[in-house]
Formats: sequence, C-alpha cells, structure tokens
Amino acid sequence: MNGNLFAVLSSRIPEFSKGHRKIADYILSHYDKAAFMTASKLGETVGVSESTVVRFASELGYVGYPEMQKALQEEMRTRLTAVQRIEVSVDRFGRDEVFKSVLMHDIDRIRRTLEETNPSDFSSAVELIVNAEHIYIMGIRSSAALASFLGYYFKFMLTNVTVIETGSRSELYEQLMHMNSRDVLIGISFPRYSKQTVLAINYARDIGAKSIAITDQNDSPIAQKADKALLAKSDMVSFVDSLVAPLSLINALIVAISIQNKELVSRNFEQLDRIWEEYEVYEKNGGER
Repeated sequence: MNGNLFAVLSSRIPEFSKGHRKIADYILSHYDKAAFMTASKLGETVGVSESTVVRFASELGYVGYPEMQKALQEEMRTRLTAVQRIEVSVDRFGRDEVFKSVLMHDIDRIRRTLEETNPSDFSSAVELIVNAEHIYIMGIRSSAALASFLGYYFKFMLTNVTVIETGSRSELYEQLMHMNSRDVLIGISFPRYSKQTVLAINYARDIGAKSIAITDQNDSPIAQKADKALLAKSDMVSFVDSLVAPLSLINALIVAISIQNKELVSRNFEQLDRIWEEYEVYEKNGGER
C-alpha cells in the first residue's frame, strides 16, 4: 500500500465495518502500543478475532499483517514523544535482559541494512565524494555524532571537508554560502527528521550541487531530494536513537574513500604519524586515534 497509513485510516474509517473501525480507532489512538502487538493481541485488545485483524490488513492493501505492522512501526517513529519512546522500550524489552535485547536488536538492524542497501548506490556515492571539489557534511541533533565522526576521518584523508555546525537557519546558509555545483553535501538524518538538514539538501539542489542522504528510508524528506540515498536501518531504543547500523555504513564509506584515494591517504597518515610521534600525542604503548 502506498501513502501515509495514518492518513489512510482516518479517511477510510466511515467505510469500514464495525470490527475494522475498532481496529483503526485503536491504531490511531494507541499507535505506540499497536505497532508491537501481534495480530492476536491486537484483536484481543479491541474485541475482534485474529482473523478480522488479518483481513483488515489485507483490505488496506498489505500482503499480510506483518507487512502492515512494519509500515506502522516505520511511520510511528516520527510521531513518538520522548516519554512515549520510554514507555515503548519498557513494553519491548522489559526490565530484565536489556543488555542482550538491545544488542540483538542492533545486530538485526545491521543485517537488514546489509540486505536492503543497494551496492550500486553506495558505489555511486563514493564516486560523487571522490570527484567533489569540496565536501560538506551535515547532521543535526542525534545525527550530529555521525556527522562529526565522518568529518573527523574525512579531514585526515582529504583536504576539502567542512562539517556544518549550526543551530539557526541564518547560520546554516552562512556556512553553505561558498558551495557550488562542483561540490557535494552529505546530509544525515533519522526520525525524527531535522528540518535544518532538509533545508540544506534543498539548497544544494537549488544551486546545482550534488547531495547524498544517509537516512533510513527512500521516503524520508532528505532522501526524496538527494541525488543518492544510502539507507541504514535505525530504530529507537527508549528515548535513544539506535545509530549502530548508520555508523557501520559510515565506516564502510570511510574505508571505500580511503581505498579510492590510497596514495593521498597514505601520504596524509605518514605525515600525521610523524607529528604524533614528535609531539607525543599518544602513549608509547598505543592509543586510539
């Protein structure tokens, strides 16, 4: 089914049968709970049979209930408040086995990213970065950590990198004022999507610069406007966004760029090693860069 699930449910409620209307009403009012219920549990909660729930999903155009549930989980992430996220985490993980549950959840996100990311899109993004005159990187709020990590390593590897750090619209455009059609902007955003990052992607498009979106789905606001979208599965764990899969994708991007620019990267790190040694940046027994 195409379109926003919540909008479809709201518009079709008058035409639903009594049982289907109960399901729709509950989903619209309690989407944070419904998104993680089995068909049996949802039916029990609203007072209809499991088969009625399955038929409801089919009537909406889904292959089955799991497909509708997945769509509901994807859409509801942009609506949840921080308090609702905490409540969802209690329902999903309970109070015991949190460590194991969260790590298994992250493993699944990486697996899905590997399965669903198009290798040709990844290769095309690498080419855009390698051939860019200047590279701008932007991520706001929780995505700022990802932008900072990517920028940290790109600045060691390349000489033409700017990480956009802004809290206002005027500062955003001031930092993008020198961008031109030979440049590329890497925008990073996950639910709830940052309006500032969307504005930056739109600006890059308006002036003819290339853009790469690192986000969770093709329907995200930045993926729709970017030249290339690299998709990494993200999900909330409590009020915290799970950014393990996006970080893994960014690691792959860093490695791919280093391979493409092997000679330049090698020269840069040879110089850095001399500087680190001379100024005793690290302890003699090692240390992380």
